[in-house]
This record gives sequence, C-alpha cells and structure tokens, in this order.
Amino acid sequence: MSSLENTLKLHSSDTVRSSVKSKKKHSRKKEKLLNQPSLYTNREMSWLEFNQRVLDQAMDERHPLLERVKFLSITGTNLDEFFMVRVATILRQIKNGSEGLTSDGLTPKEQFKEIHWRTEQMLKDQHSVWTLLRPLLEKSGVKFLEIRSYTNAIKEYLHERFMNEVYPVLTPMAFDPGHPFPHISSLSMNLAVVVRHNQETKFARVKIPDVLPRFLEIPESVSGQKKNIFVFLEDVIRSNIDELFPGTEIRDIRLFRIIRDTDLVIQEDEADDLLETVDKGLKQIRYGDVSLLQVEKSMPKRTLSVLAENCQVDEESVSRSEGRMNFADLMQLMKLAIPQLKDKPFFPPVLFDGLPAEQLFERIRHRDYLLHHPYQSFYPVEALIKAAAEDPQVLAVKMTLYRVGSNSPVIEHLINAAEAGKQVTVLVELKARFDERNNIVWARRLEAVGAHVIYGVVHLKTHSKICLIVRQETDGIRSYMHLGTGNYNPFTSKIYTDLGLLTSNHEIGEDATHVFNYLTGYSNKREFNHLLVAPVSLRSGLDQLIDREIQHAREGRPSGMIFKVNSVADSKIINKLYEASDVGVHQDLIVRGICCLKPGLKGVSEKIRVRSVIGRFLEHSRIYYFENGGIPEIYCGSADLMERNLSRRVEILFPIIDLGIREHLKKILDLILSDNIFTYNLKQDGSYERIEKNAQDSAINSQQKFQEWYAEENPTGELWSGSSELEQLSSKIH
Repeated sequence: MSSLENTLKLHSSDTVRSSVKSKKKHSRKKEKLLNQPSLYTNREMSWLEFNQRVLDQAMDERHPLLERVKFLSITGTNLDEFFMVRVATILRQIKNGSEGLTSDGLTPKEQFKEIHWRTEQMLKDQHSVWTLLRPLLEKSGVKFLEIRSYTNAIKEYLHERFMNEVYPVLTPMAFDPGHPFPHISSLSMNLAVVVRHNQETKFARVKIPDVLPRFLEIPESVSGQKKNIFVFLEDVIRSNIDELFPGTEIRDIRLFRIIRDTDLVIQEDEADDLLETVDKGLKQIRYGDVSLLQVEKSMPKRTLSVLAENCQVDEESVSRSEGRMNFADLMQLMKLAIPQLKDKPFFPPVLFDGLPAEQLFERIRHRDYLLHHPYQSFYPVEALIKAAAEDPQVLAVKMTLYRVGSNSPVIEHLINAAEAGKQVTVLVELKARFDERNNIVWARRLEAVGAHVIYGVVHLKTHSKICLIVRQETDGIRSYMHLGTGNYNPFTSKIYTDLGLLTSNHEIGEDATHVFNYLTGYSNKREFNHLLVAPVSLRSGLDQLIDREIQHAREGRPSGMIFKVNSVADSKIINKLYEASDVGVHQDLIVRGICCLKPGLKGVSEKIRVRSVIGRFLEHSRIYYFENGGIPEIYCGSADLMERNLSRRVEILFPIIDLGIREHLKKILDLILSDNIFTYNLKQDGSYERIEKNAQDSAINSQQKFQEWYAEENPTGELWSGSSELEQLSSKIH
C-alpha cells in the first residue's frame, strides 16, 4: 500500500463517505468555475509579466552593473524564444482557421493582438533600459562607440580589421528577377542595402556573421583611452559597405532581423527511427514561417515592403526598432574581467568530497541525503555516477537525460560504465526544445559504446530526472537512486536552484525500476509504492492530496499547502486550488513564471497568495507541501502545474520520507516566503507588485541567506539543520 493511501486512511470510512458526498455537492460549483474565463489570467500575458520582472532586475541598482546587463540580455533571449515557439504556434492556429478559446476566453486572433501590443511595449522598455545602462557602463570603464564618434585613427584601424577579418566572411546577396530572395536564417542580423547601378535601383542583403563577436574591442594604442572600448560589428560593416559594392552608389543601409517558427513537430506514429526523424526535422525548421520581422524604425517604406513581402509577414508581425537589436548578445560582456561589476564568486560546500566509491554507497545505504543546488555543489551527483562506472559491484546504471549541456562529465561517466561492461540504459529525450542537436550527439556516442539508448514513450516527453544504480552487495541486490528537480547539467546547477535526493529506499527503488520498465518496454503498471508518475498517477495523486486538505479544513484540523513551482497553468488543478480556498485551506504558491490562477478573488481564491522570486539564481526547484492535519507531507520532483506536465510528459514527484529532510525543506519554504528583497506579489488583474520591506523589518534576500547558511554552518556540505534565525522566521510566517 502506498504512503499516499496510508495517509488517506487517517480517517474512518464514515469520513471517507462524507468526503464523497461533499465532492458531489461541490461538483456543480466546480464545473461553473471551469467555465468562467474571468477566473483565469492568459498564459501568454502571464509569461510576458515574468519577462518584465526579469527586465526589472536590469534596472535594480542593488545588482552589480554587469549583472544588470546580463538580465537585459536574458530578457532578449527569452523574448526571442517566445516568438520562436509561443507566437509561432498562435500564428499557426490563425493560419489554420482555429477559433478555439483559451481558459480566459480568447481566440488565437485576440491573443495575437494582445501579444503584439505587449511585446512592442517590452521591446521599447528594453531600449530604455539599454539607454540607462550604457552611460553607467562608460563611467565604469566599458564604452561603446557610435560611428559618428570614430576618430581617424579608429576608422583606419577598423578598416584594416574589416578587410582582414570581416570582409572574407561576408557574402552580399542581391535579390532581383535574376536572383531569388535569399534564405534569411532565424535570429540572424542583416543589412538591407539599396544600391544604384546603371540607373537601376537594386536590393541586396548582407548577413552580419554570427561566427564573429558582436562587439569588437579597440586597443588602447588606437583609442588612446584606458577603457574597454567597443564598437558594434554591424557598424563596422555598415561604415565599410562600399568595399562590398564597388562601382555602385550606396543609397540606403538598414538593419533588420527575423525570428522563425522553430517549434519541432514530429509525427511519431509515422517515424521508423525517431533519432533520424528529429535530425531531419531540425533541418526543416530552418525554413519555418517568420513570426517576427524586426527593422530599424527609419527603414524606407519601399525596403520594408520588399522584406515583408518576401518574408510573407503582415503588418502585425513587423516591429520597428528605435535602436539596437538583439540584446541577447550582451551576454558576451560577462566575459569581461571586471570583478567589481559582477556578483561575488560563490564556492558552494561539497558533500562527499574525495570519498571512495565504497564509502559513498555506504553513506547512502544508511540514510537519505538532500542536495540543494547551487548552494551545495553538484559534485556528489557526478561522484555517484562516476563511482557506479568504476565500482566492480555495480551491475547496472539507468538514467534519464533531458538537458545535459555540451561538455558533460555525466555522459563521460556513462560511457566509462558501458565500456567497463556494465548494463547501461539511458533515456535521451530527443525532443527537449533547443537541446535536440546536443542530445542527438550524446545518443550516438552512447550507442557507439554499447549503451542501450532509448528515446522515450511515443507522444510523451520524458522530463523526469532519475538515476538508478543497481549494486550487488553481501546481502543481495540493492538499488541506489538520485531523484531530482533539475537537469543533469553541471553548468546550470551553478545558476539554477534545484533539489536532489540521494536514497537507497527499497520501495522507491522498486518504483524507479517500474518507471524504467515503462520507458523501455510496454509496462502498464499504474500503482506505485511512493512515486507519483505522470501521465499515470500524478494528476490523480495531486487531486487526492488536495482533497485531503479540503477534508481536514472542513473537519477543523490543520490544513494548508505551499507549492513552489515554475508555472501554474492547468485549469483543472487551478480549479481544485480554488475549491480548497473556498473551504478555508490557506495556500502559498511560489511561482517563478507563468501563473494563470488569480489570487484574492472574493469567494474563490481569498485564501491563496502567489509570490514570485527573481534573483541571482533562477528558481527551478519544485516542492509540494501539505499540512495534512498536523502530519505534514512533502513531495519534490520535475513536474510543474501545467497540462503538459501532468498529461503529456513522463514526470515524477517523489515523497520526502526522512523526517529531518522534511523539516529542512519546510524551513527552506519559510525562508523563501520571508524574502522581501527580490519578491513580487501577484495581484488579481495578473500584474505584479514588488514587495517593499517595512522600515522596521530586516532585509531578507533568501538566495543570499542560503549561501551564507550552507557555507557557514555546513562547510562540509552535510545536511543543514537550520539556525535560530531561520527558526524565528518560520515562527513569524506560520
């Protein structure tokens, strides 16, 4: 019997029967809620609110200057991906004549209209922020020159550099009746050039090469200034454009870029080889429809008309830029060696540092361990997989991989395990968006050394984070596991907040084995000892856990929920949370990104509070806390509260069985809820307001506190048990 079933039996059969009756009583109200668009915030608008909160960080003087530039860059990358996937999907729906309504009651055309207005405003806001940051950078020794500011010495230097380094890479492409319009790759920056030759006006396109750095540095010997002096690559090309078109008159030069639909759609039923199908699909999406044409505001109408016609976009998909484009490239400035303009380096404590394989397994055999990244090093996860590869007693290693990065020690350890003769089974999710190419490379490398590589379940993405190690010991076979909320990626583990559980719990081991059987074969097991597994039991399991809180509240027992997730968008779950609020279940939702739920609505969500933390590290962990009548339960895992996570992905939520770890996680949640530096409150209208601390309150930056506490109280990385300061915070919140 599962732990969930055990806890549900806390009450008598009469209580259960009364629960069933109360469910029927509220079912009509539930259906009514589901049909009221006013109870939901539009998903796309909520995401844009998230990106606005990130942009707010670029204006926040509490961040070091280059970190502010980094946040501006992140908003650029985010917005690009939004057009590549979300906007492209809506445009596809419009093209196909879809009139389906979102949960908030909008058609695709209505959504697109709202998105167009909001993204135009966001692009303007990005320019405003860059205008704010640029003079601050100059004061700090990082200066960007415009063409009009070039001295003769700089012009000569740049011309020589252009001819030696840039000119050989450029290929001007004419387009006229004799030359078809050239293919414009997604995210590329280009110059639209109008030339006059033999009394004819002609158009050409020059691509700004992405193989060269966007920002070219001017040496001190040329600039005469002891600063980091940069010029933009597009300006260098623009100022030397006559070298590309000798014998012609240059009439006009304007910058433009496009964003294409890059959402990979795979017909898995028709795929004989999923890897080859995905590989082929990646080549095809290079020619996806254009979802945004971004041009200089001053571009002549004739030039714009030619571009719009050939890119096949309507006026609504054209954005006129007031200044620079492609702020994503500003991330290159983080390479500057100016430590005073960046966050202080952070070196997390390391658990199991230098421990031999035998002792590593022995530690996990005797107790569970919780890892909290980036405040604790990712090293123990790598060490465990390395130990599995080297330990002769390990028989098999099974693992799911979603995003592992381009240089992965995890992959190398798996390769070593396979070469050592161990049974290595790896699920590589080929459909992980924007990581498809990396994953194809890793899949082929693993297959080449004899690992069993699988690509998942048809029509489902495998998003769960699980590693299962099978070891022969004196008392028989034992399973060791790592269950996580984040990817097996050492790089992102330094900038994302995530949790990982190291355990050898026998029943969880059985569940993990069944999960892999589900992934590799045709297992249809629908009952697990402890794990909640999507799309099999996760949704129903969450429903039961929420229903239990509802029943506790109705019968006067302690109730309450704290969920920390990336997104809340599933209408059925939202309605279940509304139902819980209606009977008095207090809920704190810590939601980094999308939240379609509206808190504080009278008679609907008065007991729900939604907060969002945006700071140095990207909040990525998922924690589900249930008060459960005074006997709290906590689950962690890979799943957010979105329809795709609950119904179209293989996801796992795992229970925290160890009481000490459970108490530790509760304190983590309490500290995050006490943050009054980088936290926002969600309002009823879907907008956010920053929490401003009262004059008498101490400043609490939860991410900074975690760094300090883990480092000071646990320099060896052992399980942190909290502090008197944290205990005081917990008592204030609850």
